Amino acid sequence: MTALQRKLNNPVAHLSEADIENIGIELDAIRANVIASRGEQDAAYIRKVIAGQRKLELTSRAVLLFSLFPPAWIAGTAGLAVSKIIDNMEIGHNVMHGQWDWMRDPKIHSTTWEWDSASPAAMWKHSHNELHHTYTNVLGKDHDLGYGIMRVDEDQRWSPFYLMQPLTNFINACFFQYGIAAYDLQIGRYLKGKTDKEEFRRQGKEVLAKTGRQALKDYVLHPLLSGPSALTTLTANLTANFIRNWWTHSVIMCGHFPEGVETFEKASIEGETRGEWYLRQMLGSANISGGRWMHFMTGNLSFQIEHHLFPDLPSNRYQEIAPQVAELFERYGLTYTSGSLPRQVASAWWKVFRLSLPNRYATMRLPRLRLRRAPAATPELAAAA
Repeated sequence: MTALQRKLNNPVAHLSEADIENIGIELDAIRANVIASRGEQDAAYIRKVIAGQRKLELTSRAVLLFSLFPPAWIAGTAGLAVSKIIDNMEIGHNVMHGQWDWMRDPKIHSTTWEWDSASPAAMWKHSHNELHHTYTNVLGKDHDLGYGIMRVDEDQRWSPFYLMQPLTNFINACFFQYGIAAYDLQIGRYLKGKTDKEEFRRQGKEVLAKTGRQALKDYVLHPLLSGPSALTTLTANLTANFIRNWWTHSVIMCGHFPEGVETFEKASIEGETRGEWYLRQMLGSANISGGRWMHFMTGNLSFQIEHHLFPDLPSNRYQEIAPQVAELFERYGLTYTSGSLPRQVASAWWKVFRLSLPNRYATMRLPRLRLRRAPAATPELAAAA
Protein backbone atom coordinates (compact mmCIF):
# COMPACT_ATOMS: atom_id res chain seq x y z
CA MET A 1 0.00 0.00 0.00
CA THR A 2 1.39 3.37 -1.03
CA ALA A 3 1.73 6.40 1.20
CA LEU A 4 -1.10 8.02 -0.79
CA GLN A 5 -3.39 5.04 -0.14
CA ARG A 6 -2.56 5.11 3.56
CA LYS A 7 -3.44 8.78 3.66
CA LEU A 8 -6.71 8.21 1.83
CA ASN A 9 -7.72 5.41 4.18
CA ASN A 10 -6.70 7.15 7.39
CA PRO A 11 -10.02 8.22 8.96
CA VAL A 12 -8.50 11.44 10.35
CA ALA A 13 -6.20 12.35 7.45
CA HIS A 14 -8.59 15.11 6.40
CA LEU A 15 -8.56 16.78 9.82
CA SER A 16 -6.19 19.62 10.63
CA GLU A 17 -4.68 20.12 14.07
CA ALA A 18 -7.15 22.98 14.56
CA ASP A 19 -10.05 20.65 13.62
CA ILE A 20 -9.02 18.13 16.26
CA GLU A 21 -8.73 20.74 18.97
CA ASN A 22 -12.06 22.28 17.93
CA ILE A 23 -13.66 18.85 18.33
CA GLY A 24 -12.34 18.84 21.88
CA ILE A 25 -13.74 22.30 22.54
CA GLU A 26 -17.18 21.35 21.23
CA LEU A 27 -17.25 18.15 23.29
CA ASP A 28 -16.18 20.09 26.38
CA ALA A 29 -19.16 22.35 25.81
CA ILE A 30 -21.56 19.40 25.57
CA ARG A 31 -20.16 18.02 28.82
CA ALA A 32 -20.40 21.40 30.58
CA ASN A 33 -24.06 21.78 29.57
CA VAL A 34 -24.97 18.42 31.09
CA ILE A 35 -23.05 19.12 34.30
CA ALA A 36 -24.78 22.49 34.64
CA SER A 37 -28.21 20.90 34.22
CA ARG A 38 -27.81 17.92 36.57
CA GLY A 39 -30.44 18.02 39.26
CA GLU A 40 -33.29 16.41 41.14
CA GLN A 41 -34.72 14.71 38.06
CA ASP A 42 -31.45 12.82 37.57
CA ALA A 43 -31.18 11.97 41.27
CA ALA A 44 -34.77 10.70 41.27
CA TYR A 45 -33.93 8.50 38.29
CA ILE A 46 -31.07 6.61 39.92
CA ARG A 47 -32.91 6.27 43.23
CA LYS A 48 -35.92 4.84 41.38
CA VAL A 49 -33.70 2.39 39.48
CA ILE A 50 -31.98 1.18 42.66
CA ALA A 51 -35.29 0.79 44.51
CA GLY A 52 -36.84 -1.04 41.56
CA GLN A 53 -33.88 -3.40 41.22
CA ARG A 54 -33.96 -4.31 44.90
CA LYS A 55 -37.71 -4.95 44.83
CA LEU A 56 -37.31 -7.11 41.72
CA GLU A 57 -34.56 -9.17 43.34
CA LEU A 58 -36.49 -9.69 46.57
CA THR A 59 -39.68 -10.59 44.69
CA SER A 60 -37.81 -13.02 42.44
CA ARG A 61 -36.13 -14.73 45.38
CA ALA A 62 -39.50 -14.99 47.13
CA VAL A 63 -41.02 -16.61 44.04
CA LEU A 64 -38.12 -19.07 43.94
CA LEU A 65 -39.16 -20.37 47.37
CA PHE A 66 -41.77 -22.25 45.33
CA SER A 67 -39.43 -23.12 42.44
CA LEU A 68 -40.49 -26.78 42.57
CA PHE A 69 -43.36 -25.56 40.39
CA PRO A 70 -42.10 -24.82 36.83
CA PRO A 71 -44.00 -21.50 36.41
CA ALA A 72 -42.44 -20.21 39.65
CA TRP A 73 -38.98 -21.40 38.52
CA ILE A 74 -39.30 -19.61 35.17
CA ALA A 75 -40.67 -16.35 36.64
CA GLY A 76 -38.20 -16.29 39.52
CA THR A 77 -35.20 -17.11 37.33
CA ALA A 78 -36.12 -14.48 34.74
CA GLY A 79 -36.66 -11.82 37.39
CA LEU A 80 -33.42 -12.66 39.18
CA ALA A 81 -31.43 -12.56 35.92
CA VAL A 82 -32.87 -9.15 35.03
CA SER A 83 -32.20 -7.79 38.53
CA LYS A 84 -28.57 -8.98 38.36
CA ILE A 85 -28.11 -7.36 34.95
CA ILE A 86 -29.52 -4.05 36.20
CA ASP A 87 -27.34 -4.24 39.33
CA ASN A 88 -24.19 -4.74 37.23
CA MET A 89 -24.93 -2.52 34.24
CA GLU A 90 -27.12 0.48 34.98
CA ILE A 91 -26.30 0.70 38.67
CA GLY A 92 -22.92 -0.80 39.66
CA HIS A 93 -20.88 0.11 36.59
CA ASN A 94 -22.18 3.66 36.49
CA VAL A 95 -22.16 4.38 40.22
CA MET A 96 -18.54 3.20 40.45
CA HIS A 97 -17.66 5.53 37.58
CA GLY A 98 -18.59 8.42 39.89
CA GLN A 99 -21.57 9.40 37.73
CA TRP A 100 -23.68 10.08 40.83
CA ASP A 101 -21.01 11.38 43.22
CA TRP A 102 -22.31 14.93 42.69
CA MET A 103 -25.40 13.96 44.73
CA ARG A 104 -23.15 13.56 47.81
CA ASP A 105 -25.26 10.63 48.92
CA PRO A 106 -22.98 8.18 50.77
CA LYS A 107 -25.30 5.33 49.80
CA ILE A 108 -24.90 6.05 46.08
CA HIS A 109 -21.24 6.95 45.85
CA SER A 110 -18.30 5.51 43.93
CA THR A 111 -16.23 5.18 47.11
CA THR A 112 -18.79 3.08 49.00
CA TRP A 113 -20.66 1.04 46.40
CA GLU A 114 -20.20 -2.73 46.18
CA TRP A 115 -21.89 -4.75 43.49
CA ASP A 116 -23.26 -8.25 42.94
CA SER A 117 -20.14 -9.57 41.21
CA ALA A 118 -17.08 -11.66 42.05
CA SER A 119 -14.75 -8.73 41.36
CA PRO A 120 -14.16 -6.38 44.36
CA ALA A 121 -15.23 -2.84 43.52
CA ALA A 122 -11.85 -1.24 44.32
CA MET A 123 -9.94 -3.58 42.01
CA TRP A 124 -12.46 -3.17 39.20
CA LYS A 125 -12.31 0.62 39.45
CA HIS A 126 -8.52 0.53 39.05
CA SER A 127 -8.46 -1.74 36.00
CA HIS A 128 -11.53 -0.21 34.35
CA ASN A 129 -11.74 3.46 35.30
CA GLU A 130 -8.04 4.24 35.65
CA LEU A 131 -6.50 2.00 32.98
CA HIS A 132 -9.11 1.14 30.36
CA HIS A 133 -10.70 4.59 30.13
CA THR A 134 -7.34 6.36 30.11
CA TYR A 135 -5.68 4.10 27.51
CA THR A 136 -8.72 3.10 25.47
CA ASN A 137 -7.76 0.64 22.71
CA VAL A 138 -4.02 1.31 23.03
CA LEU A 139 -2.25 -1.99 22.43
CA GLY A 140 -0.04 -2.91 25.35
CA LYS A 141 -1.68 -0.33 27.63
CA ASP A 142 -5.40 -1.14 27.55
CA HIS A 143 -5.61 -4.71 28.83
CA ASP A 144 -9.37 -4.76 28.22
CA LEU A 145 -8.44 -5.42 24.59
CA GLY A 146 -8.72 -9.18 24.62
CA TYR A 147 -8.37 -9.30 28.43
CA GLY A 148 -4.85 -10.65 27.97
CA ILE A 149 -6.15 -13.95 26.57
CA MET A 150 -7.21 -13.03 23.03
CA ARG A 151 -5.68 -11.53 19.92
CA VAL A 152 -7.91 -8.69 18.74
CA ASP A 153 -5.65 -6.86 16.31
CA GLU A 154 -3.50 -7.86 13.33
CA ASP A 155 -0.47 -6.11 14.81
CA GLN A 156 -0.49 -8.40 17.84
CA ARG A 157 2.01 -11.18 17.24
CA TRP A 158 0.24 -14.46 16.46
CA SER A 159 1.02 -17.68 18.30
CA PRO A 160 -0.64 -21.14 18.19
CA PHE A 161 -2.22 -20.33 21.56
CA TYR A 162 -4.66 -18.00 19.80
CA LEU A 163 -6.18 -20.88 17.82
CA MET A 164 -8.10 -21.61 21.02
CA GLN A 165 -9.50 -18.11 21.45
CA PRO A 166 -13.03 -18.81 20.12
CA LEU A 167 -13.34 -21.51 22.79
CA THR A 168 -11.60 -19.28 25.36
CA ASN A 169 -14.02 -16.46 24.61
CA PHE A 170 -17.01 -18.82 24.91
CA ILE A 171 -15.85 -20.07 28.31
CA ASN A 172 -15.15 -16.50 29.41
CA ALA A 173 -18.71 -15.52 28.47
CA CYS A 174 -20.16 -18.37 30.53
CA PHE A 175 -18.19 -17.42 33.65
CA PHE A 176 -17.69 -13.75 32.92
CA GLN A 177 -17.88 -12.39 36.47
CA TYR A 178 -15.07 -14.75 37.50
CA GLY A 179 -13.07 -13.95 34.37
CA ILE A 180 -13.25 -10.25 35.20
CA ALA A 181 -12.17 -10.95 38.79
CA ALA A 182 -9.13 -12.89 37.53
CA TYR A 183 -8.43 -10.15 34.99
CA ASP A 184 -8.56 -7.44 37.66
CA LEU A 185 -6.11 -9.51 39.68
CA GLN A 186 -3.66 -9.31 36.74
CA ILE A 187 -2.47 -12.89 37.09
CA GLY A 188 -0.46 -12.63 33.86
CA ARG A 189 1.60 -9.72 35.19
CA TYR A 190 2.25 -11.65 38.41
CA LEU A 191 3.47 -14.71 36.51
CA LYS A 192 5.85 -12.46 34.56
CA GLY A 193 7.20 -11.00 37.80
CA LYS A 194 5.76 -7.53 37.16
CA THR A 195 3.56 -7.41 40.27
CA ASP A 196 4.62 -7.15 43.91
CA LYS A 197 4.08 -10.57 45.51
CA GLU A 198 2.64 -9.23 48.75
CA GLU A 199 0.22 -6.95 46.90
CA PHE A 200 -0.84 -9.83 44.66
CA ARG A 201 -1.47 -12.08 47.67
CA ARG A 202 -3.47 -9.36 49.41
CA GLN A 203 -5.63 -8.80 46.34
CA GLY A 204 -5.95 -12.53 45.80
CA LYS A 205 -7.40 -12.90 49.30
CA GLU A 206 -9.87 -10.10 48.53
CA VAL A 207 -11.02 -11.82 45.33
CA LEU A 208 -11.38 -15.20 47.04
CA ALA A 209 -13.31 -13.61 49.92
CA LYS A 210 -15.67 -11.76 47.55
CA THR A 211 -16.14 -14.84 45.36
CA GLY A 212 -16.84 -16.91 48.46
CA ARG A 213 -19.48 -14.48 49.69
CA GLN A 214 -21.16 -14.49 46.29
CA ALA A 215 -21.18 -18.29 46.12
CA LEU A 216 -22.44 -18.60 49.69
CA LYS A 217 -25.33 -16.25 48.96
CA ASP A 218 -26.43 -17.75 45.63
CA TYR A 219 -25.59 -21.41 46.02
CA VAL A 220 -25.97 -22.13 49.76
CA LEU A 221 -28.07 -19.65 51.75
CA HIS A 222 -30.88 -18.91 49.29
CA PRO A 223 -31.30 -22.56 48.25
CA LEU A 224 -31.41 -23.61 51.92
CA LEU A 225 -34.04 -20.97 52.64
CA SER A 226 -36.17 -22.56 49.92
CA GLY A 227 -36.49 -25.79 51.90
CA PRO A 228 -38.03 -28.45 49.62
CA SER A 229 -37.23 -26.20 46.61
CA ALA A 230 -33.52 -26.03 47.47
CA LEU A 231 -32.27 -27.88 44.38
CA THR A 232 -34.51 -26.01 41.94
CA THR A 233 -33.57 -22.68 43.55
CA LEU A 234 -29.91 -23.62 43.14
CA THR A 235 -30.42 -24.29 39.42
CA ALA A 236 -32.36 -21.02 39.13
CA ASN A 237 -29.47 -19.05 40.64
CA LEU A 238 -26.98 -20.82 38.36
CA THR A 239 -29.14 -20.01 35.35
CA ALA A 240 -29.63 -16.35 36.35
CA ASN A 241 -25.88 -15.89 36.76
CA PHE A 242 -25.28 -17.61 33.42
CA ILE A 243 -27.73 -15.27 31.66
CA ARG A 244 -26.21 -12.22 33.37
CA ASN A 245 -22.69 -13.33 32.39
CA TRP A 246 -23.58 -13.82 28.72
CA TRP A 247 -25.54 -10.58 28.48
CA THR A 248 -22.79 -8.51 30.11
CA HIS A 249 -20.08 -10.15 28.01
CA SER A 250 -22.03 -9.50 24.81
CA VAL A 251 -22.68 -5.84 25.60
CA ILE A 252 -19.06 -5.20 26.51
CA MET A 253 -17.79 -6.94 23.36
CA CYS A 254 -20.02 -4.67 21.28
CA GLY A 255 -18.36 -1.57 22.75
CA HIS A 256 -14.81 -2.08 21.48
CA PHE A 257 -14.49 -5.30 19.46
CA PRO A 258 -16.67 -4.91 16.31
CA GLU A 259 -15.14 -4.32 12.90
CA GLY A 260 -14.69 -0.61 12.22
CA VAL A 261 -13.37 0.18 15.71
CA GLU A 262 -9.80 1.50 15.71
CA THR A 263 -6.91 0.41 17.91
CA PHE A 264 -3.76 2.45 18.54
CA GLU A 265 -0.05 2.08 19.06
CA LYS A 266 1.62 3.18 22.28
CA ALA A 267 3.60 5.81 20.41
CA SER A 268 0.39 7.39 19.08
CA ILE A 269 -0.59 8.77 22.51
CA GLU A 270 2.73 10.43 23.33
CA GLY A 271 2.06 14.13 23.85
CA GLU A 272 -1.66 13.53 23.39
CA THR A 273 -3.78 16.69 23.56
CA ARG A 274 -7.29 16.82 24.98
CA GLY A 275 -8.75 16.95 21.47
CA GLU A 276 -6.75 13.89 20.46
CA TRP A 277 -7.84 12.02 23.58
CA TYR A 278 -11.45 12.75 22.66
CA LEU A 279 -10.81 11.66 19.07
CA ARG A 280 -9.34 8.34 20.26
CA GLN A 281 -12.48 7.66 22.30
CA MET A 282 -14.63 8.49 19.27
CA LEU A 283 -12.77 6.13 16.95
CA GLY A 284 -12.15 3.40 19.53
CA SER A 285 -15.78 2.83 20.59
CA ALA A 286 -18.98 1.54 19.00
CA ASN A 287 -22.67 1.90 19.86
CA ILE A 288 -25.65 -0.44 19.86
CA SER A 289 -28.83 0.85 18.26
CA GLY A 290 -32.20 0.09 19.81
CA GLY A 291 -35.07 1.35 21.89
CA ARG A 292 -35.52 2.51 25.45
CA TRP A 293 -35.36 -0.94 27.07
CA MET A 294 -32.27 -1.94 25.11
CA HIS A 295 -30.47 1.15 26.39
CA PHE A 296 -31.63 0.56 29.95
CA MET A 297 -30.66 -3.12 30.05
CA THR A 298 -27.20 -2.32 28.70
CA GLY A 299 -26.66 0.24 31.45
CA ASN A 300 -26.74 2.79 28.61
CA LEU A 301 -23.47 1.26 27.38
CA SER A 302 -25.34 1.00 24.10
CA PHE A 303 -24.06 4.60 23.96
CA GLN A 304 -20.48 3.42 24.39
CA ILE A 305 -19.12 6.32 22.33
CA GLU A 306 -20.81 8.88 24.55
CA HIS A 307 -19.80 6.94 27.66
CA HIS A 308 -16.14 6.95 26.67
CA LEU A 309 -16.24 10.62 25.86
CA PHE A 310 -17.93 11.46 29.16
CA PRO A 311 -17.51 8.50 31.58
CA ASP A 312 -18.54 10.55 34.62
CA LEU A 313 -21.82 11.96 33.25
CA PRO A 314 -25.10 10.37 34.45
CA SER A 315 -25.92 7.43 32.20
CA ASN A 316 -29.54 8.55 31.73
CA ARG A 317 -28.25 11.61 29.83
CA TYR A 318 -26.33 9.74 27.11
CA GLN A 319 -29.37 9.29 24.88
CA GLU A 320 -30.04 13.03 25.13
CA ILE A 321 -26.57 14.04 23.91
CA ALA A 322 -26.08 11.22 21.37
CA PRO A 323 -27.60 13.23 18.47
CA GLN A 324 -25.21 16.11 19.22
CA VAL A 325 -22.24 13.75 19.22
CA ALA A 326 -23.43 12.04 16.01
CA GLU A 327 -23.81 15.44 14.33
CA LEU A 328 -20.25 16.28 15.34
CA PHE A 329 -19.02 13.05 13.73
CA GLU A 330 -20.87 13.87 10.52
CA ARG A 331 -19.70 17.46 10.39
CA TYR A 332 -16.06 16.44 10.73
CA GLY A 333 -16.33 13.51 8.31
CA LEU A 334 -15.93 10.73 10.88
CA THR A 335 -17.74 7.39 11.06
CA TYR A 336 -20.17 7.00 13.97
CA THR A 337 -19.94 3.23 14.40
CA SER A 338 -23.30 1.81 15.46
CA GLY A 339 -25.46 -1.23 14.76
CA SER A 340 -28.09 -3.53 16.20
CA LEU A 341 -27.15 -5.89 19.00
CA PRO A 342 -27.15 -9.01 16.77
CA ARG A 343 -25.05 -7.24 14.17
CA GLN A 344 -22.49 -5.92 16.64
CA VAL A 345 -22.24 -9.23 18.52
CA ALA A 346 -21.77 -11.12 15.24
CA SER A 347 -19.11 -8.62 14.12
CA ALA A 348 -17.20 -8.95 17.40
CA TRP A 349 -17.32 -12.75 17.35
CA TRP A 350 -16.23 -12.80 13.72
CA LYS A 351 -13.17 -10.80 14.69
CA VAL A 352 -12.43 -13.28 17.48
CA PHE A 353 -12.54 -16.17 14.98
CA ARG A 354 -10.71 -14.29 12.24
CA LEU A 355 -7.81 -13.17 14.41
CA SER A 356 -7.34 -16.60 15.94
CA LEU A 357 -5.55 -17.34 12.66
CA PRO A 358 -2.27 -15.89 11.33
CA ASN A 359 -2.72 -12.75 9.25
CA ARG A 360 -2.07 -14.57 5.98
CA TYR A 361 -5.25 -16.60 6.53
CA ALA A 362 -7.38 -13.70 7.71
CA THR A 363 -8.80 -10.69 5.90
CA MET A 364 -6.18 -7.97 6.17
CA ARG A 365 -7.02 -4.59 7.62
CA LEU A 366 -5.64 -1.19 6.82
CA PRO A 367 -2.45 -0.05 8.57
CA ARG A 368 -2.85 1.18 12.12
CA LEU A 369 -4.17 4.68 12.60
CA ARG A 370 -1.67 7.11 14.13
CA LEU A 371 -3.09 10.43 15.26
CA ARG A 372 -1.09 13.44 14.14
CA ARG A 373 0.82 15.20 16.89
CA ALA A 374 0.05 18.77 17.82
CA PRO A 375 2.93 21.02 18.93
CA ALA A 376 1.04 22.25 22.00
CA ALA A 377 2.00 21.05 25.48
CA THR A 378 0.10 18.02 26.82
CA PRO A 379 -2.94 19.03 28.91
CA GLU A 380 -4.00 17.25 32.04
CA LEU A 381 -6.57 14.62 31.03
CA ALA A 382 -7.20 13.02 34.42
CA ALA A 383 -10.59 14.70 34.83
CA ALA A 384 -11.80 13.47 31.47
CA ALA A 385 -10.42 9.96 31.98
